[in-house]
Amino acid sequence: MEFERIYTGWRAKTFTQEQAARILGVSDRTFRRYINQYADEGIEGLYDKRLTQASRRRAPLDEVLDVCNLYRERYSDFNVKHFYRWYQREHEGQRSYTWIKDTLQNKGLVQKGCKKGTHRKKRERSPYTGMMIHQDGSTHEWVPNKMWDLIVTMDDATNEHYSMFFVDEEGTASSFKGVHEVIEIHGLFSSFYSDRGSHYWYTPKAGGKVDKIRLTQFGRAMAHLGIEMIPAYSPEARGRSERMFSTHQDRLVKELALAGIIDMEKANQYIKEIYMPNFNDEFVKPAPEKGSVFVPWVGENIKDILCEQYKRTVNNDNCISFKGLSLQIPADQYRCHYVKASVRINLYGDGSMAVLHGPRKLATYDTKGNLLKSKKIQAA
Repeated sequence: MEFERIYTGWRAKTFTQEQAARILGVSDRTFRRYINQYADEGIEGLYDKRLTQASRRRAPLDEVLDVCNLYRERYSDFNVKHFYRWYQREHEGQRSYTWIKDTLQNKGLVQKGCKKGTHRKKRERSPYTGMMIHQDGSTHEWVPNKMWDLIVTMDDATNEHYSMFFVDEEGTASSFKGVHEVIEIHGLFSSFYSDRGSHYWYTPKAGGKVDKIRLTQFGRAMAHLGIEMIPAYSPEARGRSERMFSTHQDRLVKELALAGIIDMEKANQYIKEIYMPNFNDEFVKPAPEKGSVFVPWVGENIKDILCEQYKRTVNNDNCISFKGLSLQIPADQYRCHYVKASVRINLYGDGSMAVLHGPRKLATYDTKGNLLKSKKIQAA
């Protein structure tokens, strides 16, 4: 029917042959062949006759049944390749190995094998510093009888460690802290590479693809900064991070023990002042290309982006209910009140909070919800 409509338009010179062929999604030559077939046989001449004709190479049904019965009755414990050799040698079979395999699989006599894994190639390092940043965590007994998480943020091009510290448990706050330390000193980077931890990504199906539309708090912050997030789908994909942590678990444990350190605060101070500089001196490699793609940060306070953000509506008493706390908004000169106003709450890594109305920061609070600052309204 579509051809007849286009054919009529071509006869009326509404379309050229080239235009008609493009509408039908075929070449000019195919369209001319359709014209000849239509002129000779009508619309029936355009039907694909392969759909109603059996292939001349199709095996007779009796032969298919004979092969299936032979396998079922005498060789059911053979794999396909083993059976094929006997089929050729003992029964003078003439069919190909692929035909035998497909026939037995289609009849349900053998199971289809799992697809072999793709051949993987070693991923080359990024050419410039700041092009890709890795972040990963490792849970280990870094000091006797204490399991801490070591969070490392490093450059893909050089292996340089930009941030390294211990926390009780890896999560959104530790990820923000690592990125903050990189941006504060070096500037914005291009992309961020990590595993599929729940603080980085939402993964609808365990072990499956990440959801790049529904963002976590960390994903929202990276999108705000224009940093591309890249998920790793296997431990092998994070091979450099895995080898790096193997080195840290060997060296750092011994150095902390030698220094007699068992406190997390002192351990983090040791890492920052002694261990990380020494590690970088020994293991940093030159980038494949000279130059850097880091961009200095000159925008708003980066702390107000690298934090958890929540929307709330102000109650009738100018208070906001948040995580079991009541945050009182102080009076200011710009509004009589903020009742029913939509505000944003920033929850920082140290547990402190701030309330913002649009671009203005109205107040900051400690971890218990006590007002810390009630002076002049600030721009976030």
